[in-house]
Amino acid sequence: NVAEVRDMTVSVSGTGPIEPLHTYKATTLVSGEVLEAPFEEGQVVNKGDLLFRIDAKDAENSIQQLELTLRSAQLTLNDLLKTQSDNQKDRNIKSGADGVITKLYVEQGDMVTVGTLVADVLDRDRMKLTVPFHAADAAAFYVGQTASVAVDGTAETMSGTVDSIAATDEVGPGGTLVRQVTILVSNPGALSETSRGTASIGNSACASGSAFTYAASKQITAKASGELGTLSVKEGDRVSDGQVIGVIDETDMATQIENARIQVENAQLSLKNAQDRLEDYSITSTIDGEVIEKNYDVGDNIDATTGSTSGVTYPAVIYDLSALTFDINIHELDINKIQVGQQVEITSDALDGQSFTGTVDKVNINGTTSNGVTTYPVTVRIDGSPQELKPGMNISARIIVEDAGQVLCIPVEAVSRGQNGVSLVKVAGPGALDEAGSLADPSKLEDREVTLGRNDESFIEVLSGLEEGETVFIQNAASANPWG
Repeated sequence: NVAEVRDMTVSVSGTGPIEPLHTYKATTLVSGEVLEAPFEEGQVVNKGDLLFRIDAKDAENSIQQLELTLRSAQLTLNDLLKTQSDNQKDRNIKSGADGVITKLYVEQGDMVTVGTLVADVLDRDRMKLTVPFHAADAAAFYVGQTASVAVDGTAETMSGTVDSIAATDEVGPGGTLVRQVTILVSNPGALSETSRGTASIGNSACASGSAFTYAASKQITAKASGELGTLSVKEGDRVSDGQVIGVIDETDMATQIENARIQVENAQLSLKNAQDRLEDYSITSTIDGEVIEKNYDVGDNIDATTGSTSGVTYPAVIYDLSALTFDINIHELDINKIQVGQQVEITSDALDGQSFTGTVDKVNINGTTSNGVTTYPVTVRIDGSPQELKPGMNISARIIVEDAGQVLCIPVEAVSRGQNGVSLVKVAGPGALDEAGSLADPSKLEDREVTLGRNDESFIEVLSGLEEGETVFIQNAASANPWG
């Protein structure tokens, strides 16, 4: 073989099956009878077109049941919230009168129930005296009117005011009609419920005397159940009518409400999930393309767990044939030569004598390693989508890496590796060849160190070490003459 100047095109080759630009293999997450399948094989469909509508009555019934569950959970929560609002006033423990706390029956932190005795309130600073007056006299009295009160056994009189007048008459001593009148006086300190007295209003005196009573003597009780979280008074403290002296925590109610909220949220989530799943009963195309397979029709039953009773994997298969692509695996030593946009020459054994072109569309750096060698998938897009090429056909591709032009070349097989990794070729020395140019004396062959450059599948560029026209030899172990 003679070292000669020739055109060299640096390329990387590979093989792979043709694929459509996009493929959609329809799947289903639900089972049921096919109610609609408005397409046929060979038909072109658009993205979003309905392929199959599956009977969703079970899902719709489930949604109705979940709606009822949600409505019930919401009503329960609403009832609890209303009860909480209604009970708010009952959780506040209030004094029912002006006075002094004479006794506490509970402590902060105690558990109470409805009716639990909380405290006694007594108003000793004021006393009430309820006495009968002749009905005719009482008819002219009014609340707030000044009255004079005398304490039995003493010469002392006190000023008071009319606090209330009975609305009806009653029969008094001797059969006369009387009306009870209550008079409020300040307690100078000596009066108690054992003291008695009489009263006069204007020029009218009462018909008979009676015992004094404290202006207020109340027992405060709990109107709700729970833990007494707050108690703001102690024995001896003065309180006013309506004053809040403690608050019962709503721990149980709060827990019930929180649980009810969780039930509502769970019901809402279940309903939303069921409504979202309803969309699964309509299978639509995700791409524009041609229907390659239609494996179900109206009346067929699809089983999401097995594909179908007949074992068909996909209800439908759609190819986007607007462009054709293929992947080839490129050796790790060559992958850095490949770039998007490089031209590709394509042939197929199925189409003898025909060739096609394409371009590198994508270089994937997610390699696969096997037996210590890593390869990387490179995607090629075929120019023009020629009808002769069909999905599934195996093709051979030659990626044009570089057009090196006219360079000095020798066959790749002529190069061997010497010590220290230098490149060597066998070159005919003086006397090695006969007049016809055939090898006459193999002993006259000599190893020549060469510097190499680019290469294609058959030839490699020689940068130095050889001259054009020199003869190099390739060892051929199968031949009688090992050098050819």
